[in-house]
Amino acid sequence: MRICVVGCGAIGSLFAAHLAALADVDVWVLDVSEAQVRAINDGGLECSGVSAAIHGIQARCDGAQVPPCQFGIVATKSLHTDAALAATAGVFADAAVCSVQNGVGNEEIIARYVPRVIRGTTIVAGHVPAPGVVHLDAPGDTWIGPFEPQPARMDEVGELAGLLNRGGLPTTALEDARGAQWTKLIFNSATSPVAALTGLTMGQLGEAAGTRELIAGLAAEGCAVARALGITLDDDPLALIEEAATHAYGHRPSMLQDVLARRPTEIGVLNGGIVARGREAGVPVSLNQAVTALVNGLERSWA
Repeated sequence: MRICVVGCGAIGSLFAAHLAALADVDVWVLDVSEAQVRAINDGGLECSGVSAAIHGIQARCDGAQVPPCQFGIVATKSLHTDAALAATAGVFADAAVCSVQNGVGNEEIIARYVPRVIRGTTIVAGHVPAPGVVHLDAPGDTWIGPFEPQPARMDEVGELAGLLNRGGLPTTALEDARGAQWTKLIFNSATSPVAALTGLTMGQLGEAAGTRELIAGLAAEGCAVARALGITLDDDPLALIEEAATHAYGHRPSMLQDVLARRPTEIGVLNGGIVARGREAGVPVSLNQAVTALVNGLERSWA
């Protein structure tokens, strides 16, 4: 079994490292960072605090150097989905490709380039302290299911879930993964922009009444949009946020990490995605609209 992970940041590295622990899986990764690719090829990929460096992963910057694969896992920032899939279309000519990215809208882009698509979401969290090293900040589950407009077969979804489970990443195969995806979308959209705008960690966000109230309001709007779209959430986003505040107190959400590094954020597919779908469904989303404007303004200030 050959699998290519596209995007070897924190999430892509965690998926690649766990899959590479399986003797019957040939793992390739594609990333634009020459330093990351060189470090993995030279010294393996270390999952800090979980395992020693795992050797045998083939890392490349050029998609033309990756052989055809049966599965793909896309873990790039949403801003890079189109370019990444254009570069790897030949790799996935007869593959089922799964997005484990943040937000909504990535599967639609992937479907332009590959024959079969898997909708995915994960609450695993980590960061990359150095090239070739990924640190697991918070373990968590992953949910995957066919992307309805251009679905992978359910047996393919089950096979990929089985591989991830064997590798140590708890994964559930679902016939409809929209509920899981929207649960995480609301979780991220309620916390990430508030962290990005304040500099507070997950745990610190819950310590002030003002930020708690804002988070609850953002989540309520997201839940209202999901209901209007006929999507049943698989968990309570606010309960998950409270749990994360305790168990991942010091975790900096990826949007905060982006802001600290002055990188473009994923606000457009998180709160911006809720705003767009809220407008389509006729649901008021003023808080999500406000934080989207604030984060976009912050990004513009860097220029």
